[in-house]
Amino acid sequence: MTKLWGGRFQKTAEQWVDEFGASIAFDQKLVMEDLAGSKAHVKMLQACDILSQEDAELILSGLGILEQKAQAGKLAFSVANEDIHLNLEKFLIDEIGPVGGKLHTARSRNDQVATDMHLYLKNRVQEIIAEVQVFQGAIVEQAETHVETIVPGYTHLQRAQPISFGHHLMTYFWMLERDKERLTESLKRIDMSPLGAGAMSGTTFPIDRELSAELLGFSDVYANSLDAVSDRDFILEFLSNASVLMMHLSRFAEEIILWSSEEFRFIELDDTFSTGSSIMPQKKNPDMAELIRGKTGRVYGNLFSLLTTLKGLPLAYNKDMQEDKEGMFDTVHTLMGALPIFEGMVRTMTVRTDSMEKAVQSDFSNATELADYLAAKGMPFREAHDVTGKLVFLCIQRGYYLKDLPLADLQEVSELIEADIYKTLLPKTAVERRNSLGGTGFEQVKKQLEQAKYLLGQTVQS
Repeated sequence: MTKLWGGRFQKTAEQWVDEFGASIAFDQKLVMEDLAGSKAHVKMLQACDILSQEDAELILSGLGILEQKAQAGKLAFSVANEDIHLNLEKFLIDEIGPVGGKLHTARSRNDQVATDMHLYLKNRVQEIIAEVQVFQGAIVEQAETHVETIVPGYTHLQRAQPISFGHHLMTYFWMLERDKERLTESLKRIDMSPLGAGAMSGTTFPIDRELSAELLGFSDVYANSLDAVSDRDFILEFLSNASVLMMHLSRFAEEIILWSSEEFRFIELDDTFSTGSSIMPQKKNPDMAELIRGKTGRVYGNLFSLLTTLKGLPLAYNKDMQEDKEGMFDTVHTLMGALPIFEGMVRTMTVRTDSMEKAVQSDFSNATELADYLAAKGMPFREAHDVTGKLVFLCIQRGYYLKDLPLADLQEVSELIEADIYKTLLPKTAVERRNSLGGTGFEQVKKQLEQAKYLLGQTVQS
C-alpha cells in the first residue's frame, strides 16, 4: 500500500516494521478530537479563501460521515496508515474522492496531533474534576454523620490523641480540594491551540489561527510555532497533578484497609467493593482499596516515563514523542476508574462506632489532656509532661489507664490535680475542648463542613 507521504520513497517497510512504528493501536482514542480539529481547520481555510466553498462543504460532509461511523464503531483502522490522522484522511479520500486530500492544506501531523491531545486532555481533566467533586461530596456526607464519633488519632501508627472521626475524614476533603485546584489551574496551559503551527515553522498560506482556536473553543494560541508542536508540558503537568491525586487516594486507601481489618474493626466495606478468598471462606478482602493503592505506582511511572522521553529531545518534533500518549490515556483511565470506586466505598461503608468507642476508652491517648490540665494551673508544660509520663508508667505497672487511677494516687504526684480531672480525661471532653481554628473540636468540625459545602456549591454554580 502506498503511503500518503510516500512520493519520494522507492521501498516500503515490511509489515513488522510498520507495526512497530504505528500508533493507531492507541491513538485511535483521539478519533473524535481529530475529526473536530479537521472540521475547524476546513472552516478556517474556507473563511480565509484558501478552500472554495464547494470543496469545504464536500470535505465537511465527508468528515460528518466519518464522525457518524466513528460513533457507531464502524471505522476499521489500519496499521498500514500508521496513526489516527492518516487513517482518517484515507477514509475521507475514499469517501469523497481526491478533494479529501485538500484537508491537509496548511497543517502538519505535528500540529494536528498536538491539537488532538490538547482537546482530549481539556475534556478529560474537566471530567476528572467533576469526579473529584462527587467524591468530596461522599466524604462530607460521612463526616457530617460522624462529627461526634470519636476515634483514636495516630502518629507513627501509635495512638496519639482522640479526635473526631468526621475531622479525620475531612482531611481528605481538603487534600482533594487542592488536587481540584491544581487540575483547574492546569487548564490554562491545556486550553491553548497549536493548530496552524505546521510542522514547525508555520505556513505560507494566509491562515487565521485565532479563528481555528475560537472554533475549537480554545482560549489562547501558542505564540511560537516551534513551541506549539514540541510542547508536552501540559501533559507532564497533568501527570504530575494526577500523581499527587493518586498519592492522596493511596494514603486514604491504606487507612481504609487498616480500618477494615479485624485488628481495627473501625469500618466494614460494602460487599460491592470487597472480594472473597478462593480457599478461606471467611475472608472479606478490601481489594478495590488495594488496587487503587497499587495503581498509584503506574501513574507515577507514566510521569517518569514521559519526563525521561522528553529530557534529551532537540526541537521540534521527534518520533520519540509518539510515546507521550499511552501514559496519558492510561492515567486518565486509572483516575476515571479509581475516583468513582473510592466514592462508592466511602459513601456505603459502615462505621463501627462501638469499636471506635472501645478503642478510645482503652489507651493513653488522653495523656496530653492531663499535661494541659496541669499547665493551665500554672505548672510549666515541660514539668507537666514529665509528671504525666510518670503517671502513665505507674498505670502500666498496675494495669490501669489514667482514668482508673484513684485521686489519691494522682494527687501524690501533684497537688494541683483535683476531682475534675476525671471529666477532663474523658475522650469526648478531650475532643470537644480542642476548639482552636482547624482543630478537632466538634464546633470546629461543623465549621469545616459549612466551608466545604459552600465550596462544593460554588463549584457547581460556576
